[in-house]
Amino acid sequence: MSDAATITGAVPAESSVEHHGHGQHGMLRLAIGAVGIVFGDIGTSPIYAFRETFTGHHVLTPDRLHIYGVLSLVFWSMMLMVTLKYVMVIMRADNKGEGGSLALLALINRSTPGKRWTAPIVLLGVFATALFYGDSMITPAMSVLSAVEGLTVVEARFEPLVVPLAIGILVFLFFIQSRGTTAVGRLFGPVMIVYFATIAVLGAVYIAQDPAIIAALNPWHAVRFFLTDHVKAFLALGSVVLAVTGAEALYADMGHFGRKPIGGSWLVFVLPALMLNYLGQGAMVLSLSPAEAAETIKNPFFLLAPEAFRLPLVIIATLATIIASQAVISGAFSVTQQAIQLGFIPRLRIQHTSASTVGQIYIPVINWALMTMVILLVLTFQSSSNLAAAYGIAVTGAMTIDSCLIAVVLFSLWKWNRLAAVALLTVFFTVDLAYFGSNLTKVPDGGWFPLLVGLIAFTLLTTWAKGRKLMIDRLREAAMPISIFIESAATSATRVPGTAVFMTSTPDGVPHALLHNLKHNKVLHERVILLTVKIADVPYVEQDTRCQLEPLGHGFHRLVVKYGFMQEPDVPTALKQITGCGPEFKMMDTSFFLARQTLLASSRPGMAIWREKLFAWMLRNAESAMEFFKLPTNRVVELGSQVEI
Repeated sequence: MSDAATITGAVPAESSVEHHGHGQHGMLRLAIGAVGIVFGDIGTSPIYAFRETFTGHHVLTPDRLHIYGVLSLVFWSMMLMVTLKYVMVIMRADNKGEGGSLALLALINRSTPGKRWTAPIVLLGVFATALFYGDSMITPAMSVLSAVEGLTVVEARFEPLVVPLAIGILVFLFFIQSRGTTAVGRLFGPVMIVYFATIAVLGAVYIAQDPAIIAALNPWHAVRFFLTDHVKAFLALGSVVLAVTGAEALYADMGHFGRKPIGGSWLVFVLPALMLNYLGQGAMVLSLSPAEAAETIKNPFFLLAPEAFRLPLVIIATLATIIASQAVISGAFSVTQQAIQLGFIPRLRIQHTSASTVGQIYIPVINWALMTMVILLVLTFQSSSNLAAAYGIAVTGAMTIDSCLIAVVLFSLWKWNRLAAVALLTVFFTVDLAYFGSNLTKVPDGGWFPLLVGLIAFTLLTTWAKGRKLMIDRLREAAMPISIFIESAATSATRVPGTAVFMTSTPDGVPHALLHNLKHNKVLHERVILLTVKIADVPYVEQDTRCQLEPLGHGFHRLVVKYGFMQEPDVPTALKQITGCGPEFKMMDTSFFLARQTLLASSRPGMAIWREKLFAWMLRNAESAMEFFKLPTNRVVELGSQVEI
């Protein structure tokens, strides 16, 4: 595999971290942007979270004990899981400004090289990424379905239209991905601000009628719920957690907006708006007779609005769920790009949809795979209530893994006081495991889906990473020392004008493409560059530290070009910056030689035969190195060889 990018250890390069705007105007602009992008998922939770806790697979009576208990659980879940865990602790563990499971994994990998527990931590981080793909399929289906179901509150006869309309919206959403979301993205912030303001006002109206509902914020009501109905309270956690799905997006999107704007938006605007709505739903249900409450609890979010305002509320909620879905889809593209750069996914075609915004990308394979699975989910489960059974396991699993990763950060990177670290982690793991355990009870009813997707994705990610390592090792075993090759070949081979760039995955030995070229063409160019592209475990590598050039004599040079895992390799641009090895690089005088390996599965130790065949299939379907590294199409020569692993 001549052109594979490899994770390096500690790279002597600093990040060119995005400098977020400071001052009141810059902070406000970023905070509004964060409201539009970051909080879409958690912001649309009131549409279904409170309802599902009472009408889901484990029904609760909508009386004062249970309503106060559920509202208390929702509030303290937000305080512990979102505010304390993510906003106050995990978001401080940034990798040169970037967040997310893979960024945190790269930070740990860079900061604790050689530790014996690093391998299990890497596997945990990869599994968190795998679970994210399951979540990114369920979130659009769940969010859009729950919003469109509001039409049945407006008019019961609309029920047959819910599924077709939801599918139509989702198909449209996936079809516009290739066009980019720059223009639509400008509306995200204002639309979500209108949405949050609307749900806050609707909730506040009912709170004003029954101010006593504010007492539900007292944690004692959650405790009393468990003491009175411990089994039902535990099972209810599986639905209560729907109120905090999307919390991990705060950390993943930190690189776009910064920690302070996200934290400020959450504490000052989003959290109060959500709690006003949840409390309003509770107050409204408590104001009704038992028979009316049993009917209203089936869709309390839309029934908060006066009858004349319900259709506009459905429209606003649908727009909010489209924005939430867009954020998740964009997140899937971003995570995939990071995983490609860090060596867990084969090269895929990546298209940039904005000339000004680096992070706006489109990956066709991921887009169409997500669309297919989302539509199948809608057709299979038919309603958001049925989908709720599948929702939660991926989220709580990823949150539990995040706690494991932050434990490494507290002890090994930040060197916290052990007593304080253990106390904090005890809180995190108690809450995470309680929610994860409750969600496991939903496995037979649909919870198997995200676990299955996570298992498949985990198998693919680890197979590619392991197979890639084995292939590089096999190529290194057969490689001739470069010094011997130069002394023997440089003096005997015919030299021709121009530059030859041989791409190789290892910065030592002779590339297979160079050996094959000399064997078949019997010539060497006047200038020979042995080029290795490496992906560092920092998000960005500065321009002035990107290239390392080593003269090898007789016109041979070894060049290592480093990129961060948030950057896109561009070999021709990097070559133009090179000085000190002869004349300036001109593409019309430069030929790029790539080795395309054909993998032969064998019984050699390394991987099971079925995984070797899976890796071979992934290798065959990987994006061409020519396109991935932006090589000029008319200057590339590919030479084939066979490798056993």
